[in-house]
Amino acid sequence: MKSVHESLAEILAAAGCGEIGEELPEIAGDDPVFPTRYRVGTAGAAALGALGLAVARLWRLRTGRTQRARVNLRAAAASLRSYTYLQINGKAPPGPWDPLSAFYQVRGKRWISIHCNFPNHRAAAASVLKVPEDREEAAKAALGWEGEALEDAIHAAGGCAGYVRTEEEWAHHPHAQAVTGQPLMEITRIGDAPAEPLPPGARPLSGIRVLDLTRVLAGPTCARSLAEHGADVLKISAGHLPDSGAMDLDTGIGKLSASLDLRKPEAIAALQGLAREADVFSQSYRPGTLDARGFSPQALAALRPGIVCVSLSAWGGTGPWSARRGFDSIVQAVSGMSHAARGAEGPRRLPVSAIDFVSGYLMAFGAMLALARRAREGGSWLVRVALARVGKWIVDRGLLAPAEFSSVPRELPEDELKGFLAEMDAPDGRIRHLKPVLELSETQGRWERPPVPLGYHPPAWPAR
Repeated sequence: MKSVHESLAEILAAAGCGEIGEELPEIAGDDPVFPTRYRVGTAGAAALGALGLAVARLWRLRTGRTQRARVNLRAAAASLRSYTYLQINGKAPPGPWDPLSAFYQVRGKRWISIHCNFPNHRAAAASVLKVPEDREEAAKAALGWEGEALEDAIHAAGGCAGYVRTEEEWAHHPHAQAVTGQPLMEITRIGDAPAEPLPPGARPLSGIRVLDLTRVLAGPTCARSLAEHGADVLKISAGHLPDSGAMDLDTGIGKLSASLDLRKPEAIAALQGLAREADVFSQSYRPGTLDARGFSPQALAALRPGIVCVSLSAWGGTGPWSARRGFDSIVQAVSGMSHAARGAEGPRRLPVSAIDFVSGYLMAFGAMLALARRAREGGSWLVRVALARVGKWIVDRGLLAPAEFSSVPRELPEDELKGFLAEMDAPDGRIRHLKPVLELSETQGRWERPPVPLGYHPPAWPAR
């Protein structure tokens, strides 16, 4: 069983943070917070503690002053399901799951998780199963398939699915063995550039410009975390791409949002222009997607020496699935987490999206460390995080016995939850959301911009 401070130490060691000293974050609380065998509060609080350390170091670099970070572990656990607490004009938005995103039984009384939240993935699954986009018809068709064969067929058709394996089965899978050999995160220098001091400003990330080309949860959480500490974040989406609905409001707090269709040469030129003036370029598309448009880390470092590229993949850079699509729920399915969480009705998802949010916090942590290194020694930098490796790290925190979590309520007490919430006005109405969890002694995090619909702003940077 790994304590939260041991978990924090692992993250800092993986990032090469060296001696910590008086900047060591304070973390209060313990698992379980929600009814799950996984120590999700520990994982979330440790990742946020690392983020707090990076904020403190940027502040010291900027001002010479030291500040301390503090994390409430229970609030950190709540942040791993922040969409649950979103309200628009006093009402909760629709749930995040498409009706066809579900566990389906296959041959041998086994199960597969099929991801259908994006229309193209839903259509791909239906085409493989040879059924209309209907839950009952899909369930009948899935019964005729071997689980791994259906998993492979859906991916080959451009969809996304995960055969529900046990932990032991996953441990013997070739990709699980590749994941075991991957670092928790990577921060590598990819080009030369002169040292670049932080821009002037009153907050740790004041004047830092972030291009956010990410979707769903992990990548958007990274950019939202950077906005929380003063960065100007410009999210780039496109009207023809599937989105995450109201979830984009939750992860869009603090950001500008513009639309660029990268199928068009003029949009590519516009993004290149934005990148030349950016400090961070964060992306979470399937490996190779943006490379083909001229936005690989190496191309960006040539375009804008000194840039920090942050890249999220589902499965990491090694192993047979390195180019495969994936989501938090799919990693849970294939790695044994869903099987371990099973109930009488079959496998289940965790009550929080721990893999996504912890990955997002680690991405932001890595981006801040890279910005500090750029300020001290120069260079262009690449930060890489993978969902599957983060999922393994969460499992490695140790497992709670059923007696420790089975009686834990599914939701926080109302009085406690109220203290974690805030409201702001936005174009879509009055938004209720989770406040920043990370507490800082001198520069408390906050979001200065409300969440807006995708594509709401022009593709341009605000003045520094």
